[in-house]
Amino acid sequence: MSEHTRTRTTETETETETERDETTGCPECGGKVTADSEHGETVCRDCGLVVEEDEIDRGPEWRAFDSAEKDQKSRVGAPTTNMMHDKGLSTNIDWRDQDAYGNSLDSRQRQKMQRLRKWNERFRTRDSKERNLKQALGEIDRMASALGLPENVRETASVIYRRALDENLLPGRSIEGVSTSSVYAAARQAGVPRSLDEVAGVSRVEKSEIARTYRYVVRELGLEVAPADPESYVPRFASELDLSEEAENRARKLLGNAKEQGVHSGKSPVGLAAAAVYAASLLTNEKTTQAAVSEVADISEVTIRNRYHELLEAEQDLAFA
Repeated sequence: MSEHTRTRTTETETETETERDETTGCPECGGKVTADSEHGETVCRDCGLVVEEDEIDRGPEWRAFDSAEKDQKSRVGAPTTNMMHDKGLSTNIDWRDQDAYGNSLDSRQRQKMQRLRKWNERFRTRDSKERNLKQALGEIDRMASALGLPENVRETASVIYRRALDENLLPGRSIEGVSTSSVYAAARQAGVPRSLDEVAGVSRVEKSEIARTYRYVVRELGLEVAPADPESYVPRFASELDLSEEAENRARKLLGNAKEQGVHSGKSPVGLAAAAVYAASLLTNEKTTQAAVSEVADISEVTIRNRYHELLEAEQDLAFA
């Protein structure tokens, strides 16, 4: 760059800065000016001179008086989410051949929309990885809905599956097996665990494959999954059996005593929780049957009877200690 060109560039920058300073200063008193977006004016703070008026309002043309109305009238899309293979950023073309007014499209427009749907679907899943992800996330959403899991668990399960896919853990394993393992791990991480039998009941793969894949995914991804706490099952079992809060608290106390005595070690947390709920219902005169508890917890009545006696013995030992 020549010296003449450099000097001219410097002079241009100086002129631009001078114009910017003149724009931000009041032409009357030299004070600072501020933009009043409510009235569409630029006003001097010191003397009140209206420097500009009838400015462009870049906000929405509609008014909202509460947050619900604002969300309803907003024209932006939903936030990005890991629960969709494209994170919700793609376009969806409605399957109904209607225009914005609800009128049916003519045959030519219907054919055009059908072609657009086909190409849109091809663009959304450009390679095998995206097709894999789309199928797996659909499975995760289906199983989470069947198990009554909240949205944060679905989001966590989707992230776990994405990590497994990025780490190349899927070769030799089924998509359904890894997605089921992701749901099982996410539920335990979130503190709303479901038993392996419950998860297997809504999955398309066998229980043994779920357990094997779950151990592999947790080990390879280094997931921190704490052992299932029997107390985390108590609220759900008590709710499905229509037991009172007193019975629920009594069941928690039984489990606390069992932990103190070390009875819970090596035992199934689901079996302990079911036995505690059954024992608590009897102790609070809200009698329920072992068959009902067995159906809710999805375990055998024999397991409930064995754990039931162990819990009562642990409480007696603690009382006499």
